[in-house]
Amino acid sequence: MLNPLSLGNPRHPRHPRHPRHPRAVLRDRLTFRAKLAAAFTALFFCAGAALLIFVTVLARQGTMEQFASITTDYAGGPTDPRPTSSASSGPAAPTSPGPAGPTSPDPAGSPGLRQKAEDARLARVEVTNRLQKTAVRQMVVWSAVGLAVMAVLSGAMGWWLAGRALRPVREVILAARRMSEENLHERLQLEGPQDELRELGDTYDTMLDRLEKSFTSQRRFVANASHELRTPLAAQRTSIEVGLADPLPAHLIPVREDLLITNREAEHLIAALLLLARSDRGLDETKDTDLAELTRQAADELSSLAAEHTVSTAVHTTPLSVNGDPVLLKHLASNLVRNAIQYNHPRGTVTVRIDDARRLTVTNTGPRVDPTRVDGLFEPFRRLDRDRTAVHGHGLGLSIVRSIATAHGGTVTAAPGPAGGLRVEVRLPTTR
Repeated sequence: MLNPLSLGNPRHPRHPRHPRHPRAVLRDRLTFRAKLAAAFTALFFCAGAALLIFVTVLARQGTMEQFASITTDYAGGPTDPRPTSSASSGPAAPTSPGPAGPTSPDPAGSPGLRQKAEDARLARVEVTNRLQKTAVRQMVVWSAVGLAVMAVLSGAMGWWLAGRALRPVREVILAARRMSEENLHERLQLEGPQDELRELGDTYDTMLDRLEKSFTSQRRFVANASHELRTPLAAQRTSIEVGLADPLPAHLIPVREDLLITNREAEHLIAALLLLARSDRGLDETKDTDLAELTRQAADELSSLAAEHTVSTAVHTTPLSVNGDPVLLKHLASNLVRNAIQYNHPRGTVTVRIDDARRLTVTNTGPRVDPTRVDGLFEPFRRLDRDRTAVHGHGLGLSIVRSIATAHGGTVTAAPGPAGGLRVEVRLPTTR
């Protein structure tokens, strides 16, 4: 039975692809702190805008009612301009016409005065309406300005509050970045209420406890196993030398040499594992040491190995004082030089240099190295060749170099040479 997905069923697309909305892209690019500050700003802005609309509507309605009441009260007052005479018991005397013509009309009944009073009232209503609109408009404008200013201030306050709230998370991030095999003993130990952030810090500390126990157990096992294997190997070598002593039949001589070589390589491997376990454990005691002198001694001790591989060694050093373990530092230089000699061409060269920039650099001529495999060379039991049974080296040299450098607070980097080989650079601090 065929799978409907393989037939391109439109209900179940195999790889649905939809263009992402620009808002979603922007949301993914914002940090959590920025999102939190933006949420504070949007919340304040929406609440302020709602409050502004509410106040504006009520103020407009209230002022309209107040102005209408004031206008009505003012219009209903005395508007008759006719003068009142003093009280008299008799009828008013008739007015005699003047010499210029007939008698003037009564002012109280003048249509012109009533029209003027109505025009004045309408003018007052128009003025009050304009005053109301101006007051409302000014209130809206200045309220909007105040709302914008307060929104900006609330955004800044939200950014600060978000930073304060996320400070424990920042401590967890920095601690995670600093975490390595050498500082697993460090703990956050966050203080404060038992909330989500405190629980995050406690969970991180618990994880470090488990990691520290695991690494300690691993190192103890490697050290103990390596130490326990040294005695049987030494006894095995003695038995081979005594049991297969001369004179021997001709066909047993190569067997004896192979057994001794295998035993010697096993002893070197055990010694390297012990050295790796010791450097991983850290430094017990340190003192000021001249790394240049230790490097020259290591190169002199390996001169016979260089002659065996027909490799020439050049050492250029300047004094370099390092506060550390002299034994481990000498092993660092020795492993670098030994590695450069073993993985080299016949009649190749090895250049050892300590410059004024406080760098120990070892460069050799050898087979081309794939840049993608350089980082893997620092892992235990990794070599350039794929034959793990090769007799020249056990794949721990660069691992030991990195472990010793890390124990001294330094760094190790490697890069392929332009014409083949490898360039290894070690940087060590002056003090610890």
